[in-house]
Amino acid sequence: MPFDAAKLAEDTEAFCTELRPHEEVCYAERRKNEYVKPLAAKHNLLGMNIAEEYGGRGADNVNYFKALTRIGREGTPVRTFFSGHLSIGAYPIQTWGGAAAKRKYLTAAAKGDKVLAFGLTEPEAGSNPREMTSTYEKKGGNFVLNGVKYLISNGGVADAIVVFAYPAGALDDPKKRMSAFVLDTDQAGFEAESFAPEAKMGMPTSDTAMFQMEDCAVPAENLLGTEGDGFRIAMGTLVSGRLSVAAGCLGVIEDCLAEAARYAKERKQHGKEIARHQLVQEHVAMIEMDRVASDALVTRAAEAKDRAAAAPDDKELARQADLLAAQAKFFASNAAWDAADRAVQVWGGKGWSPLYRPARHLMDSRVCRIYEGTDEILKLKIAASVLGKEWEAFK
Repeated sequence: MPFDAAKLAEDTEAFCTELRPHEEVCYAERRKNEYVKPLAAKHNLLGMNIAEEYGGRGADNVNYFKALTRIGREGTPVRTFFSGHLSIGAYPIQTWGGAAAKRKYLTAAAKGDKVLAFGLTEPEAGSNPREMTSTYEKKGGNFVLNGVKYLISNGGVADAIVVFAYPAGALDDPKKRMSAFVLDTDQAGFEAESFAPEAKMGMPTSDTAMFQMEDCAVPAENLLGTEGDGFRIAMGTLVSGRLSVAAGCLGVIEDCLAEAARYAKERKQHGKEIARHQLVQEHVAMIEMDRVASDALVTRAAEAKDRAAAAPDDKELARQADLLAAQAKFFASNAAWDAADRAVQVWGGKGWSPLYRPARHLMDSRVCRIYEGTDEILKLKIAASVLGKEWEAFK
């Protein structure tokens, strides 16, 4: 059955409409939104980019990221769940997993039987994964993992997590190579702790956690790619992750524009609606420019990702998709921050309160300039594309 883009858009809209009142209440009460997963399952959104043979919808990148844009209007916490589950959870399994791992995890993920996550970041290893200290060693037919992962989206609710580790005893080896595994979280030795809402600037309705692996056994069939492929898998997955953040930020901008325009037409000061004041119109115009530019970059990057997916052996197409994803993520995340800040300004005193959407977008979108590649790392990547590979800051 061919992929139906119109049906995905329709189902996404229905999901967002049904979810919004729940998200409003959960945000006001600063608690996790437990409705996201069941409503996503109800509207068949938990396997959007998973192949149809595993029960997914088989969406191409352009349409998948359009869906994430719409979801992003409901807030960065909601979109982050999908990014963790699909963009950086299901994606590496579908791309580098063996047949058994794909059947086990992708089928369950698409049905909603398993929530997925991605575990790369550690307390002392953020932008530089070479500073990771998680390790693995072979024991019988298993790989045994030890270590701690930090600030993991969906980390406290995931049933399976894509994790990265170095061979035990190789942490001081400058030529060490990490590997990637799918880890089940329902085993002895795995312990997760979710961050309390007050421990985060925003995103109270989504799950962010740290977890510890103590002699956690992973069957050999859960190795992604081959041993030593971990860095390549992590970087390839981040292309998908960065694009999902960019798409979500575009949705944030769209919602900020709608909220700013609506309120400006309703609010009266100095004898007329504030939408008639020129300086308020400047904010509306700049949010619209944030939207237009981000939309163009996200669309261009998604199209490049589809071209690269259609020709997996073409290194130039892969390079283009990587760069465009970085550009889209850097620009859109900063544009979302700007749009939210301007929407807050249009709303004035009310905009300062998290009871209203602009303030929530301002708090929540800030993390988008950090996770899946900080502003600084993306700037270096973009600059190196102009100066040449030999000018890379980190070689």
